[in-house]
Amino acid sequence: MSKDDKPKLRSAEWFGRQDSYGFIYRSWMKNQGHTADMFDGKPVIGICNTWSDLTPCNGHLRGLAEHVKRGVYAAGGFPLEFPVLSLGESNMRPTTMLFRNLASMDVEASIRANPLDGVVLLVGCDKTTPASLMGAASVDLPTILVSGGPMLSGRWKGRQIGSGTDVIRFKEAVRAGSMTVDEFMAAEAAMSRSAGSCMTMGTASTMASLCEGLGIALPENGAIPAVDARRQAMAFNAGRRAVEMVRENLRMSQILTKAAFLNAVRLNAALGGSTNAVVHLLALAGRLGVDFTLADWDAAGRDVPCLVNLMPSGQYLMEDFFHAGGVPAVLGEIVGLLDLDAMTVTGRSLGQSHVSADVHDSAVIYQLSAPFKPAGGIAVLRGNLSPDGAVIKPSAATPHLMQHTGPAIVFNDPDDLKARIDDPNLPVDENSVLVLRNCGPKGYPGMAEIGNLPIPKRVLDKGILDMVRISDARMSGTAFGTVVLHVAPEAAAGGALALVRDGDLITLDVANRLLHLDVSEAELERRRLDLVAFVSPYRRGWEKLYVEHVLQADSGADMDFLVGGSGDYVPRVSH
Repeated sequence: MSKDDKPKLRSAEWFGRQDSYGFIYRSWMKNQGHTADMFDGKPVIGICNTWSDLTPCNGHLRGLAEHVKRGVYAAGGFPLEFPVLSLGESNMRPTTMLFRNLASMDVEASIRANPLDGVVLLVGCDKTTPASLMGAASVDLPTILVSGGPMLSGRWKGRQIGSGTDVIRFKEAVRAGSMTVDEFMAAEAAMSRSAGSCMTMGTASTMASLCEGLGIALPENGAIPAVDARRQAMAFNAGRRAVEMVRENLRMSQILTKAAFLNAVRLNAALGGSTNAVVHLLALAGRLGVDFTLADWDAAGRDVPCLVNLMPSGQYLMEDFFHAGGVPAVLGEIVGLLDLDAMTVTGRSLGQSHVSADVHDSAVIYQLSAPFKPAGGIAVLRGNLSPDGAVIKPSAATPHLMQHTGPAIVFNDPDDLKARIDDPNLPVDENSVLVLRNCGPKGYPGMAEIGNLPIPKRVLDKGILDMVRISDARMSGTAFGTVVLHVAPEAAAGGALALVRDGDLITLDVANRLLHLDVSEAELERRRLDLVAFVSPYRRGWEKLYVEHVLQADSGADMDFLVGGSGDYVPRVSH
């Protein structure tokens, strides 16, 4: 490409001016020690950093940003790091999902308002990945994503323990009396022993891995441990590649196509990935105007088995997965199911850049012809209880419960659940179906990760560790069990979940994608007349805006006014 053929840099509207505005933009930036040649037409790469001390999974991203900067400089670019709202899954209340859309607005506004030609997204914890992608997609500059990477494997009493997954197991063991509180506390320090995000195939690792399938991250982004020097080298390469992407004018919308989303769905199935990926990818597609729906999730992933033996569906952890070949090896196993022509941030197709045939440990990554579990993917359930859809993760469920009919035990909200779940007089047994409502996007608000209801103690005492559970909530990607989630419409939006009463028979039939409440339509209409409409308790601030404008789970729980994007227009001058 000749000098005259170079794409016009957006940053030139700031730094390329020979007037008082250019003086202001350049002069004030020079107080940080930037030399004059930084403003002579070099591509300006924004490093969008979700670092925060309050987000433990992202606590090391400031150091990783330095490696991105080196790569940008090496390629002849000008790196400028900026902070955005960071969402720490382990600390934030009531749920980080309440703030995912707010963080995406921060990312979008920060990118569009500033003199940036391309972006590197530095992410890690669960919601920072989709929030950053959603915000960047609404601007659609050349963009590449770098994840912080998973923690090293937890170790306790001679065995591996995994983020979230073993917290749930240990909690139930304490409730059942098979683990002491002192043992529970001792395991705490042994689980999280390095920088990085959850080392199970929870939402953070799922989204980091799916970014490879989407083509928006470099190969091996999903699994290199956070403290491995190869993570730093990849960050360097991402910075260097971001400059090249600007020169090639390779934008997010050229990468995140319908083919890319379908590839990600198939990869998610093979990974045994998190159910949270459903709402995140639906919302991301909505920002780009890609026709990608809940039905696509079911159709594309339905026949893809689970190949990866990782918690919560299996035994191993992300460190093992990386050494076994990681995402490229899984893509190699399902290569015949993928659209290999889909473009990636490398400037080459998925087939040319991201797929590897090398599996180094067959105990961790299984062959497609002999999978770890035959039921992978995310099953989308419909019926009179979920006319707009609900989801279940078959690889994490108990096989014999995936076709089940039982009487409902209804909890109206999380407080009701906590108050009654261990009541010795609760009329529950292993055949019951636990129903939790008013925990969806509007009802919680924010659709918290409380859908994997605890097993009632009187059932737990029998040694039974799983039951059918249904809610309009989400669950952690590290969780497991026969759990139906994301019921749409939610109870607070007038969905049928609000009409269920104790003793109503509910049928779950995953094979036939059915979730049915065995109550006549006439009776449901009678109950509707007695239904008290949901009234939000919020009168101001983000929460009020959220409840008034959030979409349902089947649309990704984005805000109605954020669907679509506004592009990379340069706003009017500031003085």
